[in-house]
Amino acid sequence: MGINEDLISKLEDKAAVIRRHVVKIAATTGCHIGGAMSVTDIITALYFHFMKIDPQNPQLSERDYCILSKGHTVPALYAALAERGFFPVESLSTYQQLNSIFAGHPTMKAPGIELATGSLGHGLSVGMGIAVAVKADGEENKVYVIVGDGEIQEGSVWEAAMSAPRHQLDNLVAIVDYNQFQASAAVKDILPLDPLADKWKSFGWAVCEIDGNDMAQVVKALANIPAELKKPTAIIAHTVKGKGVSFLEAQRRAHYTKLTPEETEQAYREL
Repeated sequence: MGINEDLISKLEDKAAVIRRHVVKIAATTGCHIGGAMSVTDIITALYFHFMKIDPQNPQLSERDYCILSKGHTVPALYAALAERGFFPVESLSTYQQLNSIFAGHPTMKAPGIELATGSLGHGLSVGMGIAVAVKADGEENKVYVIVGDGEIQEGSVWEAAMSAPRHQLDNLVAIVDYNQFQASAAVKDILPLDPLADKWKSFGWAVCEIDGNDMAQVVKALANIPAELKKPTAIIAHTVKGKGVSFLEAQRRAHYTKLTPEETEQAYREL
């Protein structure tokens, strides 16, 4: 696929806007900023180019689905949905306030959210169920499930990974946000995942590996779905925790933090 430089530039600009929203949330209440920043480019490409969605009709039957299984990084998704027109951008200021629809993990009270996640390990199973139902109805909706690298230490993820190829779900895409860190330490120091691509391939998935913070690579991978007919696709997206803010990049501290005024000012300058 040839690279549309104008498209890439527009998506990069939008990703920067979304990251600024995440910074504002982290400065106001604190949030899981590191994972939200690492997954922003993927979410931006999906919601602003690839997914068939309608902000005026979130339950559109022909819509594509995106499940953020790593639900703690939802500030990036809330920001994308706001920028896409599902609700006013100004409403993001109520994040984690009493009675707000913007909880610290996805809630279906917020328009555009497909699944309440937060307890890790369940999104891929639900996404697989949706993909099976869509296939049974003869429809063409795509189902994207974004999972974390720490999350896929959960056995339930691999049960779904083993089952999906059995149903020839070439409408299902698992995207692994492989930013190398989880809550308490580096992933490699808790439970190493490599060779990760080989694991997915062994279950019967079509697999591609990309730099998940390079918008051109993200777009190219998503444009090539399904990567193989009659197979689900796994995209291993190598990303950087805290991407875009130098003092947060590849730092465990970025998993969850509240930014100081000085840090917030620096983050805005860098973005």
